[in-house]
Amino acid sequence: MHKFFNDRLIDAQSNNWVDLYIPRGLRPYFKLSRLDRPIGSWLLIIPCWWGVFLSTNVDPNQLNGNSLYLLFACYIGGLLMRGAGCTWNDITDAKLDAKVLRTKNRPIPAGNVSKSQAFIWLILQCCLAFGILVTFNSLAIILGFLSLITVVIYPFAKRFTYWPQFFLGLSFNWGILLAYAANSGTLDYFCVGLYISAIAWTIFYDTIYSFQDLDDDKEVGIRSTGILFEANPKQYLSMFIAFIIATTGTVFYFLSNGDLIQIFILMSGIFFFSLHLTFQLLKLDIRNREGCLETFKSNRTAGLILTVFLMLATLIKFFS
Repeated sequence: MHKFFNDRLIDAQSNNWVDLYIPRGLRPYFKLSRLDRPIGSWLLIIPCWWGVFLSTNVDPNQLNGNSLYLLFACYIGGLLMRGAGCTWNDITDAKLDAKVLRTKNRPIPAGNVSKSQAFIWLILQCCLAFGILVTFNSLAIILGFLSLITVVIYPFAKRFTYWPQFFLGLSFNWGILLAYAANSGTLDYFCVGLYISAIAWTIFYDTIYSFQDLDDDKEVGIRSTGILFEANPKQYLSMFIAFIIATTGTVFYFLSNGDLIQIFILMSGIFFFSLHLTFQLLKLDIRNREGCLETFKSNRTAGLILTVFLMLATLIKFFS
């Protein structure tokens, strides 16, 4: 029998659209997909958009109907695959989630949905995402299947390493490679370099997210970079900002190919992106759970900042 009382999650807004408009019988499935907490979907979708705009900047002729379709397909596909990944995460982590304050009301440990029902929901989301994937070229389809390796591994990483955020970065930013390949038909050092930089970004923001669970994670044996960096979080996280600036700056410098306007726009994007990350770091208080959550959520804005500048650079190159 389903138990629908007290099913709102701590890190979801009280007036989120799932709790307001979705029938109670369907609500647990939407929550398995984190549709009541869209920030994770944005952090998956934005790297896909980076991949599209990066490929069109390399070759402006690729700014066409296919690239516009990819922006839309990445949005829908990102929602579906983030939902599938979260569902898989909840299936594998059900026992651990029941012991952590922030996660104990998730649908499976709360008893609102069984593991078998969650697995059926997982398959449905994967099938819908597959329907989008097969509209891409062969290289992108191969990359889409390879991405499942990172999705499967991530929930188990916290059991054997203090770097599960690295594995999350591999998964969440795979869309850079996939979208780039879907638009250009190839992979090169531009997209690989941006992918590496984005992994560092994920480690940065998900470490901040993990600070919410420090005490519970230690008690139940969950490992994270939050625990690893607890003694000097700002010092360690500042290193990731520096790494992001260096790697993205290198990619954008070679991408500009000596064009001063392109250099100015792309480097401005890095400046404002890294400035946003720096402001996050300055106000970080790892013992303030609500503050950590809000800081984590602000990374949608950070990611969109870089998206806008990359898009602007592409449009200027296209129309020049």
